Amino acid sequence: MEIGLIGLGRMGLNMMKRLTQGGHRVTGWSPSGGKEEAVREAGGVYAESREALVAALPPPRVVWLMVPAGKAVDENLDYLLPLLTRGDLVVDGGNSNYRDSQRRAERLASAGLEFVDAGTSGGVWGLTVGYCLMVGGTAEAVARIEPVLKTLAPPDGYLHVGPVGAGHFAKMVHNGVEYGMLQAYGEGFEILQASGFNFDLRKIAHLWNQGSVVRSWLLELAERAFAENPTLDGVRGYVEDTGEGRWTVLEAIDHDVPAPVITLSLLQRFRSRQEDSFSAKVIAALRQQFGGHAMKTAE
Repeated sequence: MEIGLIGLGRMGLNMMKRLTQGGHRVTGWSPSGGKEEAVREAGGVYAESREALVAALPPPRVVWLMVPAGKAVDENLDYLLPLLTRGDLVVDGGNSNYRDSQRRAERLASAGLEFVDAGTSGGVWGLTVGYCLMVGGTAEAVARIEPVLKTLAPPDGYLHVGPVGAGHFAKMVHNGVEYGMLQAYGEGFEILQASGFNFDLRKIAHLWNQGSVVRSWLLELAERAFAENPTLDGVRGYVEDTGEGRWTVLEAIDHDVPAPVITLSLLQRFRSRQEDSFSAKVIAALRQQFGGHAMKTAE
């Protein structure tokens, strides 16, 4: 199958490699430029522009976007719309909000274009183990890109989950669950480290993956991380979020679904970015006021 790929970052370039290894012809363009050699090494064809990428694809075309959610997706669609022709299909494989995907599908449909939202999980490991794909769109549109989905995913690793928007909704909740799992593992290993028993955290992570009910790929990665840096020296506990956790919490609120673990894991990420919490300062000052408790002063 022939496909155009816009966005050649860590995931996009690895997806190109997996597709070319699977026998597909992939033409790629990078918004940041400078990817010619990397594309050649990946077995793809480098396009100097989006115009060149579209011209290189036989109609009806398939163009897959792997760009950051939000403004970058709309900017690319603005540019592509005059270049594409009726029957062409655009896939958004980034972490877009599902409501944005629904809006974009309506816009493209008015021009005779099809749209698929593909929630993509796998990170930098997707090249070797495959990508988990949660796909939203019409049955006909998804069937058109099924050869690509089969190549990108491991066995049983992709699913047509519903109409447009359903793919990114499923990926949003997937990432919300991920937030909670990461927080639980992080807290557990911190308790082990603080225990005074001098646990080997790499060995504990390995042990828990041998038949334990908490075994997971994340624990395999924890074992790897502790093997590389047993005490995580030099690692700052600053945890970013890319939006999906926030959206999951908002959807839980809108649907009256209690989701305390995911919500608190999101709030902990906010806390991780503060050098010093002002709210904690207020509490310390109040305890001094009502109880005479000593306050620690800043150095």
